[in-house]
Amino acid sequence: MKRIGKQQVALLTDIADPGAREFESGSRDDSVPGFVVRKNGRVFAYVNICPHAGRSLNWGPDRFLTRDNGLIMCAGHGALFEIDSGLCIAGACLGARLTSLEVEVIDGRVLVGLPAPAETKT
Repeated sequence: MKRIGKQQVALLTDIADPGAREFESGSRDDSVPGFVVRKNGRVFAYVNICPHAGRSLNWGPDRFLTRDNGLIMCAGHGALFEIDSGLCIAGACLGARLTSLEVEVIDGRVLVGLPAPAETKT
């Protein structure tokens, strides 16, 4: 996925460890739903769309993780994804991956690489 810049989506202190936080990136017309996950001091970012069902993964605001906070879980059909890779390890999309986004933490700010808007077909 081509990147066009970075956007601050949270402060690191706003995300529990482990925990997750959803965000909308880009402009209103070209927004991309996403979420960041913090676990063991590391931060990961993904597009908030299930590769199987095409719907949002979370089952409530900022609710992406299993009860033990060990995996990302799709609220729609229960597929389970590894936090560090986005790989689906159980469910209908077994072997598929969440779309990852570039993420870095600078001075306590969580920055996510924004995907380029889809090219308009003429």
